Amino acid sequence: MVSRRSRAVTISDVASLAGVSIATASKALNGKDDVRAETRQRVIAAAEELSFRPNPLARGLLSGQTRTVGLLTSDSVGRFGIPVLLGAEDAFGAGEMAVMLCDARGDAIREQHYVRTLLSRRVDGLIVVGESTNTRPSISRDLPIPVVYAYGASDDPHDVSFVPDDVGGAALAVRHLLALGRRRIAHVTGPADYKAAADRAQGLHVALEEAGLPQAGETMYGTWSQRWGRHAAEMLLMGRPEVDAVFCGSDQIAAGFVEAVREQGRRVPDDIAVIGYDNWDVLSTETRPALTTVDMNLETLGRTAAQHLFAAMDGRATPGVHRLPCRLVIRDSTAS
Repeated sequence: MVSRRSRAVTISDVASLAGVSIATASKALNGKDDVRAETRQRVIAAAEELSFRPNPLARGLLSGQTRTVGLLTSDSVGRFGIPVLLGAEDAFGAGEMAVMLCDARGDAIREQHYVRTLLSRRVDGLIVVGESTNTRPSISRDLPIPVVYAYGASDDPHDVSFVPDDVGGAALAVRHLLALGRRRIAHVTGPADYKAAADRAQGLHVALEEAGLPQAGETMYGTWSQRWGRHAAEMLLMGRPEVDAVFCGSDQIAAGFVEAVREQGRRVPDDIAVIGYDNWDVLSTETRPALTTVDMNLETLGRTAAQHLFAAMDGRATPGVHRLPCRLVIRDSTAS
């Protein structure tokens, strides 16, 4: 006699042991109402005895779901998208969901193609990951499945979006500088048309207004690059040598700023404290001194977006733009 354990246990084995039909066993295991309580318990007991694990595809056919979700990203570089995707995939794995990843590379036509492809694969839901925190056009209106937006919010307030709280993150950074006794704080950041740059500048103003202090000069807008950080440092130190702290809108800018400060014979943090943003390990931990920076908790953001996609798939959507808190990572560029 061949043992049942020598092959994968099937729903037929469970039905046979419980003394019911395969259809009844399936209904019992999937929580259908038209099964008597006594029968359901007998089927569940048989499934436990045989260590039965339902086939995801078969279970999906019964429930109308495929247990598959789509992750659609526009972040071709992956600097911000990858942590979000990792967090989402972690949550989906815990929920035994298969994941299909598509990279639209910032191309709207490619994005539409991938949406059609994912729909043809009958995905149960979709997470759209932005390439920046700029608001993006909604794609939810004509889709038959729930969609959650991560990192870049949808322009439709009825959609579900999760973004980092950049205003709060910047305020955290500036309050840290104020707590260190710095009073002449300047701001160097990225392009003015980026929402991230505008939000971080707003956070700086919030913290300075709370302290009753003016900003040291106007916000200096440029590119998200080390080159801009170096150039901004040269201009700032020439025009405002009294500055004792600089909040930079990215780690790239901060790394370039620190380099230029050192070349001019000034010391970080003794003469000038410097804070970055993003907690990009390639720069934040390798810059000398290592950068104090703001971490947007992108993996947590992705994980939270996935959990709310599960809720939306169950009919419990949470519309609106949800801003998740950032955290300050203190290193040597502010603490000697």
